[in-house]
Amino acid sequence: MNTKFLSILVLLIITVNNLVAQDVERSRPKEWDGLVEGSRFIDRFLPIPKIGKKSSNTWGAKEVIPRYMDNGIEDKDWSYWGGNKIQGEDGKYHQFVCRWREDSEKGHMEWPRSEVTHVVSDNLFGPFKYVETIGKGHNPEIYKIKDGRFVISVNGGYYLSESLNGPWGFLKFEYDQREKPILDHFTNNTFAQREDGSYLMVSRGGEVLFSETGLPPFYMVTDKSNYPPYEGRYEDPVIWRTNIQYHMIVNDWMGRIAYYQRSKDGIHWKLDAGEAYLPGIAKYEDKTLEDWYKFERMKVFQDIHGRAIQANFAVADTIKRQDKGSDNHSSKNIGIPLTVGKLITILNTTKIDANTKTIRLKIQAEEGFNPQKDLNIKSLRFGASEVVNFGGGSKVIEKEKVDNDLVLTFEGLGNGITEENFAGKLLGKTRKGKMLFGYARLPWLDYNQQALSSKYPVLELNGNHLKVSLEIENFGQVTSIETPVKIYFKKDGKWIELATGNAPALKPFEKTIIEMSSKKFAEIGELATIRVIINQKEQKPSTLEGNVIIR
Repeated sequence: MNTKFLSILVLLIITVNNLVAQDVERSRPKEWDGLVEGSRFIDRFLPIPKIGKKSSNTWGAKEVIPRYMDNGIEDKDWSYWGGNKIQGEDGKYHQFVCRWREDSEKGHMEWPRSEVTHVVSDNLFGPFKYVETIGKGHNPEIYKIKDGRFVISVNGGYYLSESLNGPWGFLKFEYDQREKPILDHFTNNTFAQREDGSYLMVSRGGEVLFSETGLPPFYMVTDKSNYPPYEGRYEDPVIWRTNIQYHMIVNDWMGRIAYYQRSKDGIHWKLDAGEAYLPGIAKYEDKTLEDWYKFERMKVFQDIHGRAIQANFAVADTIKRQDKGSDNHSSKNIGIPLTVGKLITILNTTKIDANTKTIRLKIQAEEGFNPQKDLNIKSLRFGASEVVNFGGGSKVIEKEKVDNDLVLTFEGLGNGITEENFAGKLLGKTRKGKMLFGYARLPWLDYNQQALSSKYPVLELNGNHLKVSLEIENFGQVTSIETPVKIYFKKDGKWIELATGNAPALKPFEKTIIEMSSKKFAEIGELATIRVIINQKEQKPSTLEGNVIIR
């Protein structure tokens, strides 16, 4: 065999392997060096309590045998995948997961023909028992809308019912892109209810959309992905809202690493350093490790404050394409408990910055937690997350008992809070050495603001006069104030002002068209590069850039 032919053959083999590859090794970002214990989201995963009896009489690679089969749901006939849990008025935990026959000819790759099933348990961990099949669908996520009905979102549509027990009707999802590009496709959608009952949605591509009712249509607001600035094949976003902020975790399925982000408004997201989750997190109180190869489709179960108290995952014991029909491989859904953030409140009434002398923080007592007795005071640090997570932050200098709660006074030095922060973070340990954390709103900030978003302007030329029409809608939860808008066009690499105007006060989900005028700068039919900037008070400007044809 000649050398040239051998080289071509090797190259072909490498190319084919890359095309069918399921996983790659990602380099850990250097900026994560120096993170302290407890700073990463992955540090919040707790040992799983024993659930039933440990057994080896089941499918799976040696890394997941023996295991607690009653954690979540599994059986020999079906491969189960993602879905979230909700507690019903009956006190039971209802989960809506997807599944496909394990003996399907395509094995795991039968997932496009999966069905959504309703499973129930008296225990948040399981075992969950099959109740009924809802219908065809993949990647279900259930949520309750403000009129009391339930929605199960699946790829390509949704099921709607007045009861968790059905009957369920299937409808098609509707999305209004508002002229913005789809970055991936509208699947693997995840939802969080806002304070006024409206809904925030994030799709597979990282687009942000809103619905006033929780039902379609969902209106697209962002034109860029909100995912981390690292190389990755992102999917499986999960979002939730607490009494403090919005949270999102997104998974790089090929790199098998997930990232954690937070947001004040659900539109602008801040990345926290450190892994959100990795393989190896399914550890039990008796030291059993179920070393699942894949952890995907993370969902969370929340308490009355919105805090995530449990994560559940679709897990597989091998590379997906190696899971064949009627073999020893399959998938299931499991639950893992999470460390719950403490309820904390900043008592300062004036803005905290580098010159602040002291910071007063109230830590609230809860069932099973006594801040007056349970805290390792010397371990506590408070401030901006990007400072506290690396061992910095303010230290405690005084403490005061107030009823069952505890008020701590921190020295202001080193708090690290700047204009980029919308929450302060407490990090430390209990007296028993357990991780402790909490977030607090910054009391000088307004967390419920207008959220104006525009479409691309319509440019109509009549002689030398250019008519500029711009549609603007308010996706905030409060009525907006009159807000300045500027439009620019790009020429010879420079941005030149085209027109200015003011968006009037708009109620939530109300829209208007503002008319502006300008001089001719291009001919009819020409393509113009346009930038729209909405300068909203105490917010980052809303910016939209793209190409518009002159009419």
